[in-house]
Amino acid sequence: QVQLVESGGGLVQPGGSLRLSCAASGSILSLNAAGWYRQAPGKERELVATISSGGNTNYADSVKGGFTISRDNARNTVSLQMNSLKPQDAAVYCCSATVMTARYRALEVWGQGTLVTVSS
Repeated sequence: QVQLVESGGGLVQPGGSLRLSCAASGSILSLNAAGWYRQAPGKERELVATISSGGNTNYADSVKGGFTISRDNARNTVSLQMNSLKPQDAAVYCCSATVMTARYRALEVWGQGTLVTVSS
C-alpha cells in the first residue's frame, strides 16, 4: 500500500518557522510531481506550493518569499520550509504526489495532513 505521511506540524509563535516533511512509503519506484495544500477551518483548501519531478517550483502569492518547497528523490520525500509564519498560515497542511508504483502504475496519493497552529 502506497502512503504519504506528513510530519513537522505544531504550535509556533508568529514570526517563527516550521519545516514540514512528507514521506512516501510502500512499493514505489519514484515520487513525481508533488505539492503542499492547506485548509483552514471554514475555508476552501488552497494550493500552497508545488514541485515538479525535475525540481521546478511554484508558490501561492500569499507564501512567496516565506515558504520553500524542496524534495529528496533518494528518500522519496518532499519538504516545506515555512518561515515568518503568520496567524493566517494556520491550517491543516496536506501533501499530495503522483507516485510511480513498483507495478508501473501512476497513482495520485494524498497524506492525512498535519496541523500548523500560529499563535502567541
